[in-house]
Amino acid sequence: MSETSNSRLRALSDPDHLPALKLDYAHRQPALGLGKLDPPPRVLLLYGSLRERSYSRLAVEEAARLLQFFGCETRIFDPSDLPLPDQVADDDHPAVHELREHSLWSEAQVWCSPERHGQITGIMKAQIDHLPLAYKGLRPTQGRTLAVMQVCAGSQSFNSVNTLRILGRWMRMFTIPNQSSVAKAYEEFDQSGRMKPSSYYDRIVDVMEELVRFTVLMRPHADQLVDRYSERKDRNEPVETPADAAGLTKVV
Repeated sequence: MSETSNSRLRALSDPDHLPALKLDYAHRQPALGLGKLDPPPRVLLLYGSLRERSYSRLAVEEAARLLQFFGCETRIFDPSDLPLPDQVADDDHPAVHELREHSLWSEAQVWCSPERHGQITGIMKAQIDHLPLAYKGLRPTQGRTLAVMQVCAGSQSFNSVNTLRILGRWMRMFTIPNQSSVAKAYEEFDQSGRMKPSSYYDRIVDVMEELVRFTVLMRPHADQLVDRYSERKDRNEPVETPADAAGLTKVV
């Protein structure tokens, strides 16, 4: 976990201990050859349950360990004191400010929600609702890569990841193709909260590898990919032509 003075980041226990990962088959640098690996990709991870034994949090912690194994910096946000949207005037609350700061810091994110009544939880939605498209002239989510995951109490479902994909698109993020849905999550973690070896764990490895690859691949192009005519017009920023850049434009 990256060192930070902010107080709402969860400490990651045993970050180097990966008992379910077979190292013979794991790439330490899954994005090698796709772009610059330095500085390390910065990944914010959000989860959607406040239970003491939160399976969405445990899944996010496994994802963070893998991301660190792949050379990333990670931050896991703890939403336990996050107010509801509009509960505090102008959203002026330390937890809201901190969440937005972490989102601005990130260049990739992981969202993991339990499925409750066939949908994402209110805790998950509240975090996303606190991330505006524009904030102090900056964009906390636009252009970032996103991986979506969910944990299920029963059989495997994809309702939550489908909703997270819709939200990611609305937040102008690039959601990677792969995703993770862990069925009967209560059976997939041991007493210490570590995920057991399984095809579900392997899928999380796949998703994190893919997230790193897409983040590194898109890193030099992210700003250009979200450059919009309407926003340039609103900012009164005419497009600079090659002639303008070379100082060849004639004033008539």
